[in-house]
Amino acid sequence: MSKPLKLEQTWRWFGPDDPISLQDIKQAGAAGIVSALHHIPNGEVWPLKEIEARKGLIEKAGLRWSVVESIPVHEDIKRQTGSYKTWVENYKQSIRNLSECGIDTVCYNFMPVLDWTRTDLDYPMPDGSTALRFDETALAAFDLFILQRNGAKSDYSSEIIEKAEQHYHNLNEESRLELTQTILAGLPGSEEGYTLEEFREMLNSYKEINDQKLREHLYDFLREIIPAAEAAGVRMAIHPDDPPFPLFGLPRVVSTEADALELLRAADSPSNGITFCTGSYGARPDNDLPGMVKRLGSHIHFIHLRSVQREEGRSFHEANHLEGSTDMADVMKALIQEMERRKREGRTDHSIPMRPDHGHRMLCDFGQDSNPGYFCIGRLRGLAELRGLEMGLKA
Repeated sequence: MSKPLKLEQTWRWFGPDDPISLQDIKQAGAAGIVSALHHIPNGEVWPLKEIEARKGLIEKAGLRWSVVESIPVHEDIKRQTGSYKTWVENYKQSIRNLSECGIDTVCYNFMPVLDWTRTDLDYPMPDGSTALRFDETALAAFDLFILQRNGAKSDYSSEIIEKAEQHYHNLNEESRLELTQTILAGLPGSEEGYTLEEFREMLNSYKEINDQKLREHLYDFLREIIPAAEAAGVRMAIHPDDPPFPLFGLPRVVSTEADALELLRAADSPSNGITFCTGSYGARPDNDLPGMVKRLGSHIHFIHLRSVQREEGRSFHEANHLEGSTDMADVMKALIQEMERRKREGRTDHSIPMRPDHGHRMLCDFGQDSNPGYFCIGRLRGLAELRGLEMGLKA
């Protein structure tokens, strides 16, 4: 009898220093691990020995290294400066080395300078848990009055500028420092952290790179790495921008369905695919998430399931997985239909890897050493709810 068709349940693990152990993850019911070699400097080749060591740890715990998240894309590649051609060749070799070790799915992103960005790591929820939040006013207050970026005023409405000035004046020295560190220190999975001056220098290095130029650099990168990935049997899955709109004058080019379609056309290959993150795409009300699954489903190689509650303007906070602005039931229905379609077509990748993305800090997560957004109990609740939703829709 064949195994029942279902999403592959995975869990992000940040390696041996992660306060959540592989044994904890196994008890949560996940079978696959999403991990990366964060100790390898950006741009350097991931050595076979290092990949095999990480894979060995995971398999010793009775789990499988299902997805790499991420091989970081060096900033030189995004700007096409410095040694970017060397970094591209190194990236190809890392893909080949992963393939040699039996790892066939790689998540990555092309966000310039900053990876995912939030302004509050402990936003209080009505039930006593806390969530991650992106507050447009707080970001503008940082941009305008702490960073004091040249030309920043042109990026905000007069209403936001007025609110941001009031927000800034309401902050004391400690809270200003906390806001700065939250934005610049780098959240879990990010590979870079900056001081204010370093951040200004990085922004300045992008001053000649507009939306179209960044797209061209992304598509050039895809035309280089996708043939190598296809030859190695590896599926590349680009993660959308988080948040999915420009920040600090930097363009963001993987924010909408149209963006995804354009990059898929830039390198037409079964290896060129997307990470379907319902939280990132869902922060924009113009992204139709169930429709995106139906139209882009054949290119989805990896799934992040989380929900955000959209607020006024561009602000949002992380909701419980089955709540918020995302109709998770309709998204799950579309994903089940996509898996069934793949099965009928004879595709071997019909069980798409999924992980519960982020989670509230709750219960014994308080007082424990945890990465923001990657709390144990919050994600455990999310995985249980998503597992139940999938099973219920199939009943």
